[in-house]
Amino acid sequence: MTVLTARALNRATLHRQLLLDRADLPVLDAVAHLCGLQAQEPQEPFAGLWSRVRGFDPSVLSDLLTSREVVRTHLMRRTVHLLTTEDVLAWRTRHDAMLRQRVLGTYRRELDGVDLGELAAAGHAVMADGEPRSMSELARAVAERWPEPGPRPLGELLVAALIPMVQLPPRGLWRAKGGVRNLPLASWVGREVAPPAPEGTDPAGQALVRRYLAAFGPAATADLRAWSGLAGLPAAVAAIRDELVSFRDERGRELLDLPGAPLPDADTPAPVRFLPAFDNALLGYHDRVRIIDDEHRGLSIAGERVVLVDGRVSATWTVGKDTGTVLVTPLRPFSRTEREEVMEEGSALAAFLSDKESDRVELAG
Repeated sequence: MTVLTARALNRATLHRQLLLDRADLPVLDAVAHLCGLQAQEPQEPFAGLWSRVRGFDPSVLSDLLTSREVVRTHLMRRTVHLLTTEDVLAWRTRHDAMLRQRVLGTYRRELDGVDLGELAAAGHAVMADGEPRSMSELARAVAERWPEPGPRPLGELLVAALIPMVQLPPRGLWRAKGGVRNLPLASWVGREVAPPAPEGTDPAGQALVRRYLAAFGPAATADLRAWSGLAGLPAAVAAIRDELVSFRDERGRELLDLPGAPLPDADTPAPVRFLPAFDNALLGYHDRVRIIDDEHRGLSIAGERVVLVDGRVSATWTVGKDTGTVLVTPLRPFSRTEREEVMEEGSALAAFLSDKESDRVELAG
């Protein structure tokens, strides 16, 4: 079995994540290819797509949100993602059990004795008037019947698990500010989510495996689980294993992939790329050594924006609130060439984020 080095896996990840070369893709197709973008910070997906799509126009993503072709919703790992409507409708039911388990795992004591079916029915009844609500507003509307848990556990269970919800614009639009206002997905897009598959079948799970490998592979089943939050996908993997090819990494783990999927040469040059907070290029793996050193692993879950230099996390970045200057803090010494490339890409990012009002970039140290 072929062994893929960490550098080879890095180049494969960069290629699949559209970070080795910006893609000439419509924005909707890019969101679909990436299986969505982590989006609990509303403006972060814009930077993520700017680094991936050639000539990215942020107004196009805003238009996709207002036209309901893309939505913001809880899905993978019970985190807010920006996904195509088609993918959410196809995948949401497959995530239902995981979403409930994750909320109950956090609030098991508070929610003990609450009948989930009754709570879901009550939540649907409240939302039937078509009025968007915040999580706390919805929780207060049902709290008289369930006073003991408190509004936070009730609200999270309803919004993140029991009722497929979307966060409505202006939340998530380019340069827009707005609180979270929720509406049932079916009300917003006019279609119901796909029903559960017949017992013993898992077409949605199998589709998730294929789509994940196309965007993140080669990868281990533990990586797939870390990305999706789903524990039951080994059966889906087993069902399509004959379709897949296998490799091993330097740690001896089996890695699965789609036959013929791109595997760039390990020495392929990798351009500097600025990634937003919680980017799935990092969070989409259990073993992240292909893209970030273990000593810096905590950055990926702390919400730090990072800079890839030679394909690896090598710096963090922020934007000065008053100046619009992109501030880069290296995690290791840069060569003169690396420094120049970081400054050039950082300047372009500053211009994008400021609508060309600033192209300033500063490198600490």
